[in-house]
Amino acid sequence: MTLVAVVVLFSPGSADAQGSAAANPHAAQPERPTVATHAYTVAPGWVEVEAGVQRQQDGALADRLAVPIVVKIGLGERVQLGVAPAWQRENEGGRAQSGMTDFLVGIKWRVLDEVPAIGTFAIQGAVSLPTGSADSGRGSGKAAVNVLLISSHRIGPASLDVNAGYTRLGGESDVSPRDSTVLTAAAALPLTGHVGWTAELFVYPGTSGPSGGAPVVGFLTGPTFTVSPSVVLDAGVILDVVRFGGTAVYAGVTWNIGRIWRSSTHPSRHPRR
Repeated sequence: MTLVAVVVLFSPGSADAQGSAAANPHAAQPERPTVATHAYTVAPGWVEVEAGVQRQQDGALADRLAVPIVVKIGLGERVQLGVAPAWQRENEGGRAQSGMTDFLVGIKWRVLDEVPAIGTFAIQGAVSLPTGSADSGRGSGKAAVNVLLISSHRIGPASLDVNAGYTRLGGESDVSPRDSTVLTAAAALPLTGHVGWTAELFVYPGTSGPSGGAPVVGFLTGPTFTVSPSVVLDAGVILDVVRFGGTAVYAGVTWNIGRIWRSSTHPSRHPRR
């Protein structure tokens, strides 16, 4: 599922850093832990890193361990560069294989800020390079492009992010469909102090062709914890709704490292709480 590595969930621990007028550029803006992402961008000249681990049991004799990483760099007031290497280990029947997955590079462009109905709206385009082994289930074996439409809303103290995405492989693949889509809706709510809670429903509609498959639906939920304005932790579970497989558990961190160059452009964000 190529889009999983490109788009990741906005978490409520970042509520102090999200929005569309001047805010602390050193505040973390998590897009993890999973599929949906928010429409906001890292401040110009600043870099932020997200890393996590996810473990999924698939029956009594098989499990998967994934370590996704995303590096985000603010290129301009409304533009963010993202690069996403990842590592994955598959263990089936006592036979384990591990290695890097497909490498992704993307650009997010924040088009609109807080307009009626659409909210804050962004478009994210990405390219997936076939660096992962298709035979071992760590890649598609083909280069791919994808486009993601992102709508983010604030509803009182809560937030809602809605995504719709499309991926197109550069050729026929034995393990991945030529065309695929994803739909997500993620909600986040601050609970008390530094603790928040997030929940998401994500859907991969059915695909056609030799590598096509039936729809996949999953539900994610878990807490977040703001250690400091620049560091946010997350943990939780991903539950099977339709053909997702065994329950997955995850944990991760988002760290706004700081500014790597000075920019005359000021961030166009404001606190969400």
